[in-house]
Amino acid sequence: MNYRSIKGTKDILPSESSQWQFVEQTMRDVFHRFNYKEIRTPIFESTGLFARSIGELTDIVGKEMYTFEDRSKDSITLRPEGTASVMRSFIQNNLGESQPLTKVYYIGPMFRQERPQAGRLRQFHQFGAEAIGSPTAETDVEIIAMAIEIYKALGITNYSLQINSVGDEECRPRYKEILSTALRTIADKLSFESQKRIDQNPMRVLDSKDENDKLLTASMPLITDYLNEDCANHFERVKSLLTAYGIPFTVNGRLVRGLDYYTKTAFEITSTELGSQDALAGGGRYDLLVKELGGKQTPGVGFAAGIERLMMILEKKGIQPPQRNPKIFIAAADEASREWVLTTTMRLRSAGISAETDLLSRSLKAQMKEADRQRSEFALVIGTMELESGKGLLKNLGDHTQQEIVLSDILTFFQQ
Repeated sequence: MNYRSIKGTKDILPSESSQWQFVEQTMRDVFHRFNYKEIRTPIFESTGLFARSIGELTDIVGKEMYTFEDRSKDSITLRPEGTASVMRSFIQNNLGESQPLTKVYYIGPMFRQERPQAGRLRQFHQFGAEAIGSPTAETDVEIIAMAIEIYKALGITNYSLQINSVGDEECRPRYKEILSTALRTIADKLSFESQKRIDQNPMRVLDSKDENDKLLTASMPLITDYLNEDCANHFERVKSLLTAYGIPFTVNGRLVRGLDYYTKTAFEITSTELGSQDALAGGGRYDLLVKELGGKQTPGVGFAAGIERLMMILEKKGIQPPQRNPKIFIAAADEASREWVLTTTMRLRSAGISAETDLLSRSLKAQMKEADRQRSEFALVIGTMELESGKGLLKNLGDHTQQEIVLSDILTFFQQ
């Protein structure tokens, strides 16, 4: 039987992995500049964690999670996003006890039962960051600026930032009441999904992707007109700081994000690089989430972004990572020289030099073809004559020059 990858999953092949490594390292470099430390959480958690944090009425929890029972009959879910796991770890490991502000980032696979399409897989990869412990607008803007800095570092400059405030537990209930009353007047014309949300979570109707819903709700009241003083001041400070940082933005009063845990700031970074106005990253503030999951009241803010979509943009723009090719390929001209070639290749590698040789007992001509195929910078052919004289000809495969090298000095030559 020929086994194939599961629908909605994808192998990252050796020809692609250098691009992924380049992208991930670029992300890490930016995160470290902002003093964020990496956190790695398990890929599966108790199902209740996601139901409680993301919201039982969201599409993710209702339709998209991979959930199963283990042998102990406990309900387990493959993580559909990263924030809930980070919050669970923050609470469980008392990360807030030793420092007032915990700044962490993550890079890894997530799982959702979505319909597979370009840039959307059932196992996909996200990167994101969380700043836990600060209620300030300054922290919100640091998170936004850091996300943008990652895209800029990767050569992506064609992006737009949309922001909104979704209020808090004080002002949002009143707004939801006003909104649901207004939505009921057009309920029979809305999509089935939006009709269900009117009583459950009316703000999500404004986030509908249905074109008819968008037209029908265009004149609905927006939460920015119903913010209390604290939320309004916070939002004004976010806008002021973004302007001071030179980060252009637009206010989108319909932006509510797809997760229930957001409070105050919500944002989305979009790009037209792939044709339509696609979301690259999204995030916001979640001041109630830690308490909701059993911890102390602790404010936080974060973002998450998909890597597959980012890779598609880089491919379209022709952005390639620096190639990591062998520094030297050592070819054995005969069987008698093979042991010297193998041991010298290993010595070079141990000294931190990228070196390659033939492991298939191929002819000298085939070995030199392999050196070219691997784009090695240098090639050295070793046979009985070279071993007896203690010297060999080192060939530069780029400019086709060559020079004599003392074999006992090869390590020193490449370490200079």
